[in-house]
Amino acid sequence: MAILNSGDVVSSATENGGGEFVDLDRLRRRKSRSDSNDNSPSDDLGPPDDVRDRIDSVVNDDAQGTANLAGDTEIRETGGGRGGGEGRGNAEATFTYRPSVPAHRRARESPLSSDAIFKQSHAGLFNLCVVVLIAVNSRLIIENLMKYGWLIRTDFWFSSRSLRDWPLFMCCISLSIFPLAAFTVEKLVLQKYISEPVVIFLHIIITMTEVLYPVYVTLRCDSAFLSGVTLMLLTCIVWLKLVSYAHTSYDIRSLANAADKANPEVSYYVSLKSLGYFMVAPTLCYQPSYPRSACIRKGWVARQFAKLVIFTGFMGFIIEQYINPIVRNSKHPLKGDLLYAIERVLKLSVPNLYVWLCMFYCFFHLWLNILAELLCFGDREFYKDWWNAKSVGDYWRMWNMPVHKWMVRHIYFPCLRSKIPKTLAIIIAFLVSAVFHELCIAVPCRLFKLWAFLGIMFQVPLVFITNYLQERFGSTVGNMIFWFIFCIFGQPMCVLLYYHDLMNRKGSMS
Repeated sequence: MAILNSGDVVSSATENGGGEFVDLDRLRRRKSRSDSNDNSPSDDLGPPDDVRDRIDSVVNDDAQGTANLAGDTEIRETGGGRGGGEGRGNAEATFTYRPSVPAHRRARESPLSSDAIFKQSHAGLFNLCVVVLIAVNSRLIIENLMKYGWLIRTDFWFSSRSLRDWPLFMCCISLSIFPLAAFTVEKLVLQKYISEPVVIFLHIIITMTEVLYPVYVTLRCDSAFLSGVTLMLLTCIVWLKLVSYAHTSYDIRSLANAADKANPEVSYYVSLKSLGYFMVAPTLCYQPSYPRSACIRKGWVARQFAKLVIFTGFMGFIIEQYINPIVRNSKHPLKGDLLYAIERVLKLSVPNLYVWLCMFYCFFHLWLNILAELLCFGDREFYKDWWNAKSVGDYWRMWNMPVHKWMVRHIYFPCLRSKIPKTLAIIIAFLVSAVFHELCIAVPCRLFKLWAFLGIMFQVPLVFITNYLQERFGSTVGNMIFWFIFCIFGQPMCVLLYYHDLMNRKGSMS
């Protein structure tokens, strides 16, 4: 199919490969005659009906005419037929504008201008970024291996020293005693053996003991850092679950015992089965029943577990091959040359970002979904699109949904119901989070410098600052500040601070 000249001429391909050449002016005159006499028979010498309709629509539509800045438009129709209904195969029509037809008919913005950039699809640029990211990081990996060799030790995951951490393993197993103690307390109050103040006192004793006991074991044993972090994370999870169990049971009991029941269907009962399911379920908020899925997809679980192994290994590779050498060759960021400290922080930020993203994907997506699938746990909103956070407050509300729901349910709204101002309630919630962040890092390191505590409390002013910047300059500025604070400055700085303080402590002890 070809355009014969620059005039209004159409070449219509036929089924047997031939061509019909039709003048557009003749088509217009013929259409006007057919419009005046709707009952007149169709002209067999004209082009197929579907081709003629498409030509008329293009001629009469300015928007279609300006769609191609080059001045020509190609239209293809498949399966068209003549007026008699017989199939004619693939009918194609191509026309071109005369040189006198205007090529510019309205004001338009460039795709990358500030007014139009967010109205465009950037899928191609995203693919380019992925390709560049893979190419650049592949080069860096090859360069690192050629320069330093294979730095991963054979005892990275397990060594003879790990056998010395058996007290921590026994402590992990013994944590199951505390949910049983909480269940016993609820059973006693259900049978009217103890009063409400005694119930509250016993739950306080149970939750405090559950935290102090692992801290004591970790500090007394010369354990590896990874073993200590695992024990303290498990301790914090059990503590949050115990608080939720006690608080929720108290609320249900209050509603059930109220004289003027707002909901007559509310009843208080104690079930060891529901408590046991809650303690292993991927949630921190207790309720007697949860939404459940229909079945367990064994193949899906196997695929997710394979991803978990792969990404965990990749995370270990980055730590041993990149982060450890950078940290060992650095100085204390608060002692020495400022430019050198900035260079170390920036060099550490990229591998640290990769490890943090792998950690998030492995735990919040893979592990929690595997656990939910095995337990048929239905509500799997473990995170939201925190990468689009417009402020620091949005990030904390979206990146860890189990903890966020716990904070809102058991800290924030109880404070508001107690007439505590909203700002103070936010500070209290961050204070609780800061204490547990410090426990999870300082206790395994046996180093109480409060860097993690101060880092979390520093988020409070950042919440209000980024909220102001979001309102003043829009969501893009707030999102960029969030990424800079967490991934470029905050986390690498904490890694350097804890490493050098830990090395200084070991040096002073030796």
